[in-house]
Amino acid sequence: MENQIRSSDNKVLRLYKKCCQYPFGKWLFSKIFCHKAPYFATANPKIKTLRHNYCECVIKKRRSVENHIKTVHVIAICNGLEMSMGAVAEASIPKHLRWIPKGMTVDYTAKAGSDIRCVAEVKQEWKAGDLDVIVTAYDTNDVAVVKGIIHLWISEKPKKHSG
Repeated sequence: MENQIRSSDNKVLRLYKKCCQYPFGKWLFSKIFCHKAPYFATANPKIKTLRHNYCECVIKKRRSVENHIKTVHVIAICNGLEMSMGAVAEASIPKHLRWIPKGMTVDYTAKAGSDIRCVAEVKQEWKAGDLDVIVTAYDTNDVAVVKGIIHLWISEKPKKHSG
């Protein structure tokens, strides 16, 4: 039921749901999303769940994202959290608004010794002003390894002039 396309869905959510109808669709959507913001691809995250006000992506533990103690580097995790935040923002923000990140606050709460699931969740109403996106990264045992908030500035889109 989650992937049912509705006319009220915005362009990003419609594309995600359309991709999910096909084999490897989530992989394809993740590649498309990373193409729009190429830095995300450095951690090679894959979006697993995207719906209004909620997104999950997974970063596989592999050598290219490890630090000197063989755990997933926190910057790679922050990259995954930021990708989840960007996807949830693009999939959820009303058409008359736009967003830009203002900052990110994170706490490292445990070692990240496995694949990492990055979750972004919006619990506030989308309106002009400050909006905090709650972000949490979990290991494969559902232990939170990073907890934080990404602060967004939400503003009205400029009115288009007719003429």
